[in-house]
Amino acid sequence: MKLSDFDYDLPEALIATRPARPRSAARLLVAQGDDLTDAHVHDLPDWLRAGDRLVLNDTRVIPARLNGVRRRDGAQGLTEARIEAVLLSPRPGGTWTAMIKPLKKLREGEVVIFSDDLSATLIAKEDGQGVLEFNLTGDDFDAALAKAGAMPLPPYIAARRAADASDVADYQTVWARHSGAVAAPTASLHFDDALLAALRARGVEFTHVTLHVGAGTFLPVKVEDVLTHKMHAEWGEVTPEAARQIAATKAAGGRVIPVGTTALRLIESAARATGAIAPWEGETDIFIYPGFDFRVTDALMTNFHLPKSTLMMLVSALMGQREVRRIYAHAVRHEYRFFSYGDASLLLPA
Repeated sequence: MKLSDFDYDLPEALIATRPARPRSAARLLVAQGDDLTDAHVHDLPDWLRAGDRLVLNDTRVIPARLNGVRRRDGAQGLTEARIEAVLLSPRPGGTWTAMIKPLKKLREGEVVIFSDDLSATLIAKEDGQGVLEFNLTGDDFDAALAKAGAMPLPPYIAARRAADASDVADYQTVWARHSGAVAAPTASLHFDDALLAALRARGVEFTHVTLHVGAGTFLPVKVEDVLTHKMHAEWGEVTPEAARQIAATKAAGGRVIPVGTTALRLIESAARATGAIAPWEGETDIFIYPGFDFRVTDALMTNFHLPKSTLMMLVSALMGQREVRRIYAHAVRHEYRFFSYGDASLLLPA
């Protein structure tokens, strides 16, 4: 398989920089068999059945983008440099891996001041990234980060506008619970309380799992032979209760439908060992591409993904490459909105 097999032409005007309001007003392209139906997310209950189970990622996005100042005393007196840090992942001992710009302006042992309360010391440089040790931990760190940080919008949005107060709510799911993600599980952003109530009334059930989405989700694939691509790892957990619920739905003949590729990758990771869903916790770097044997997933709700991305490979594995090309051509032709704040698709394999 070549990287070019997962490419498509996308007009830049179709890249969404703000979400639909209300959330469930976003459009929904339903792909079922040979049929493509234009609907809206609030129509989702019409496409699901009593006994179906939606699997929801309850990770919470942290305000991981920080701007600060490095001060240095030298021969020419006190100098300053503006430093931007995007937190990527926590490490043992309370330190964080961070993408720092410009990293060359910061030496090991130097301090970056982000606010009156929050500062961090660069303790190492590794693989073009920095390792930061903050002056606060625990709840104190969370409170200071909430004041000083901004939501880490994806590069294709951040290049068009800065994060603002609206993104604090917009880039967070209504069921977000466990802090640790630096990117949102974006298919879940379409759900609001009214839609959840309508789905419950339909007899649809819900299971929460946790996968802390990393910034690596936006990394481009740089190899032409996709099978040589190295996936980023992300921490996740499927609790015993979540595994029991999913297994019960499978046994009863209901469909298990992850909301988003993150939830899908996690439950398929939890089924690799035995072929059936099981409790699981750890880091997953599962890579799903055409030919993958899905053990748990029956369908998928997901947004429209970047060309030449691993997520295009994932949806192609579920639906088939030819069918995905047809779905995306329809979405472009009918001017669906793409990527994190864009519209959604419901993929129901034949």
